[in-house]
Amino acid sequence: MTTTRVPQGERSRVMRQRLLEATVECLVEHGWSGTSTTLVSQRAGVSRGAQLHHFPSKSDLVLAAVAHLSEVRGQELRVAAAGLPEGERRTRAVLEMLADHFTSPVFAAALELWVAARTDAELRAAVGPLEQRVGREAHRIALDALGADESRPGVRELVQATLDLVRGLGLADTISDDAARRRRILDRWARTLDAALDPDAAAEAP
Repeated sequence: MTTTRVPQGERSRVMRQRLLEATVECLVEHGWSGTSTTLVSQRAGVSRGAQLHHFPSKSDLVLAAVAHLSEVRGQELRVAAAGLPEGERRTRAVLEMLADHFTSPVFAAALELWVAARTDAELRAAVGPLEQRVGREAHRIALDALGADESRPGVRELVQATLDLVRGLGLADTISDDAARRRRILDRWARTLDAALDPDAAAEAP
């Protein structure tokens, strides 16, 4: 029986991916202080030696995980945006999509990195630029999903306020189940956005 040998480069890529995904899972379950390279290698099913070959230190591992997280977060939003419904309930669906993103395990892992970066200069130097990139992409996705015309005065600020709102709701959800209050707030904000982003309503305003 002939077996197909997986190229070394592909095996290395798969192993690296498993380590990065395991790092994110450990950050979600154990937080920054509870995440160690030993725990990550065990979760990934990778030998300690192989893990050290790819990432010699926790710093190397976590900095790579920061970049990985930014890609995952952007991809999650793009996929969710592609499945949004059309019609009068679209704005509410956009808000639900954003709220789901900011209450997801991936966002919880990002929060752990934010907190750690506050007192870790090396981590902050990596987290800062990537968070800016994620923020710009989230803004662009929200703008497109809402069909908002950013050339109109105040629209950019409204979209940014929307992202700040759902991010804050996501933070609240890390302490306790905030789903009921979040639904009421998003219902109200959807009506506010529909009125503010409607160009016909704006044209009729005195």
